[in-house]
Formats: sequence, C-alpha cells, structure tokens
Amino acid sequence: MKGKKRVLLAVSGGIAAFKAAALTSRLVQADYEVKVMMTKNALNFIGEVTFQALSRNPVYTDTFIEPDPEKIAHIDVADWADIIFIAPASADVIARLANGLADDMVSTTIMASTAPKYIAPAMNVHMYANPAVQRNMQRLVQDGYQFVEPDEGYLACGYTGKGRMAEPEDLHAMIDHHFIRAAHPEWHGKRVVITAGPTQEVIDPVRFLSNRSSGKMGFSLAAEAAARGADVTLVAGPVSLDTPHGVNRINVQSAEEMYKAVMNKAEAADVVIKAAAVSDYKPAEPLTEKMKKSAGSETLHMIRTADILAELGTLEKKPVLIGFAAESENVEDYAREKLRKKNVDAICANSVVSEGSGFQVDTNSLDLFFRDGTKDHIPLMSKADAAKQILNHIPPLWVNRYDR
Repeated sequence: MKGKKRVLLAVSGGIAAFKAAALTSRLVQADYEVKVMMTKNALNFIGEVTFQALSRNPVYTDTFIEPDPEKIAHIDVADWADIIFIAPASADVIARLANGLADDMVSTTIMASTAPKYIAPAMNVHMYANPAVQRNMQRLVQDGYQFVEPDEGYLACGYTGKGRMAEPEDLHAMIDHHFIRAAHPEWHGKRVVITAGPTQEVIDPVRFLSNRSSGKMGFSLAAEAAARGADVTLVAGPVSLDTPHGVNRINVQSAEEMYKAVMNKAEAADVVIKAAAVSDYKPAEPLTEKMKKSAGSETLHMIRTADILAELGTLEKKPVLIGFAAESENVEDYAREKLRKKNVDAICANSVVSEGSGFQVDTNSLDLFFRDGTKDHIPLMSKADAAKQILNHIPPLWVNRYDR
C-alpha cells in the first residue's frame, strides 16, 4: 500500500514557473512526494537544480536520458503518479496535449499516464482568449483534463487581465481537495450552509456590540466540507480570514443580515452548521449621530435579535441541523437543553474558559451531543482537525431523512 500521496508536476515555459517552485515547496512541507518534469522552454525561466532541491527528487527534462537501464523513465514516472499537475501550462503545451503530440519528456509522460490530470494555464490575456487556445482547452476538458481558472491581474507582458496562473496556495488546495474528495464520496454535491464569526450590532456611527469570535472554527468547517466535495455557502460575519478554496462566501454584519442570508439558503440545503456567535441582543434604536460622553450613566435599551437556530428547527423540510454552544459553566446541561429546545440534530459544545478552547485560538476541544442521547468527545486539537471530526459525524444523520 502506498504511503505518501504522489504528485507529478509538469512545468512549461513561462514566468509563472517561479510559482511552480513555491508550489513544490508547499507540497513537500505538507508531506506529499513530488517529482518534477520540465519542458526545454521551462529551463529558460528556472533551473532544474531549484526543483531538485525543493522536491528532493531527480528532475526529468529529456525523454532520452535514461539513468536506470531497467526502466523507461517516462513510463516509470507516468505509472508512479497519483495525480499530474501541469503548472504553468503554456498555450504551446495545451495545444500539443489537445492534438496528441508527444515528443518531449512532459508530453510523452502525460500521454502515457492514466492518472488524473489538472492544468493551470498561464499566458497573455489575448493569447488566453484566442479561439484556438479556447478550442484546445475545450477538447482537453472533453478528454477528462480538469482546468484551474487563471486569475485576473497584472501580467508579466504589461497587460492587465485574465491569464495569470492561480496562486500556489490555491493550487495546493486543489490537490488537497482531489485526494480528500476521493476519500469522502458521501459528501459529493451535498449543499451545506455554514455560519462563522461574530455579528456586530450598531449603537451609533462609531460604536457597535459584538463578541470575541474569530470565525476560525466555522471557516475550518467550510474548508473541509468543500474539500470533501460539498457545495458550500459560508455566511461570515466581520472577520479577517481568507475565503477557503471552493467556498461561496456571503459577508454580513448584523444578526438580521445573517438571519436573512441563512434562511434564504436553508430550505435548499442538505446540512446547516451554525458555528457563528450571533449577538442575542441589539440596540432598539441605533443612533444616527455619535453618542457623546456625559457626566452621569447612560442606559441603552436592547431588544432580542432573531434566533436563527430555533427558526431553522421549525422548517417543514429541515436540513440536518448542527448547532454550537459556547459556555462558561454547566456545559453539558446547557448543550442538551439547547439540543431539545432548538430542535436540532446535534450540538457541538465547548467551554470558552478552558485553556486552548473557544474564541480567538487555533485549537478547540468539544463535546458533541446528539438527538438520540449519545455523545462524543473531541479532545484538544487544531480547529482544522476538529472540523474533520465534526463532519465525520454528520453523514449518519442524513440517512433515511427524506429524498431531495
């Protein structure tokens, strides 16, 4: 049985070859085994020694260099790969693959491999839009290749537009997703709505009421669900976190905005995970001018915000519903009461006063309480790993519910 996942990276000629070096470094640090092959034009932009040092493997540049007489190099490495990633992919390489040409190390290896193949184009904006290039890409899609859309931005040629190769972190995420998706077919196509972060309730043009939520737990859940192949909508309060790869993000500020965004998506969802720390109260009448200091005390009249979790629990076609409970005492009692009162399938509860757990940290420890009375404990671990544990508990909850 194989150990590390094996990535064969094909680098063609283009200034974006430096991003391929960064991708190689990221993958090796993430415990992938990486081998690199390069076209002759790629060698004009970056040296093979760079990739050899980063990958800790020999670099393939010539079909006719056969260091091991017992093996044919391009066949051997073609069979070795779990996945082939072509980044950057020039218009020339795309054309050659689309037309079945195989006369260098990169093309012969790709043609000889049955591994899944991903292509990350990088070229001038007009070249990318050229009908011939678009036609070649469409042919490759029909042949089973998957494309990573290039970004828009400033290009090395001086133009600004679509054609810049996707960033190494996005390519890394796609490779992660490829392997995670394969391990979790039950999540493919599931429609998942996740809330994350705090909400802010306006007092006046300067001040607002909020809480300590960083959004890290919800964002970790969104990243993992998307990696497993789910169609994820992330409704995020005001946080400074990057949108996970493959996630549709809706930014909101107030509890009311979050309520509207969630309810708009909920009835079509298979799963809703309410990880956001929503304000329970808001000022009855926000001020239009800044409140000035006075000698005495001030009283702020507050009213309740909409209870999103309870409202979701009343839906006729209720999705699998997962709530969170951040408590400072009597965690189990409050969690079980919330489970019953809100009519949800599970509650993920944690103590915000426990070290390493709760708000504004990268770790969490949780107790999961289920409708059937069972519970499970997630010990202190990274929020990314905790998200995996939480999602592992969800598929049994949607079995035998109703057809969608």
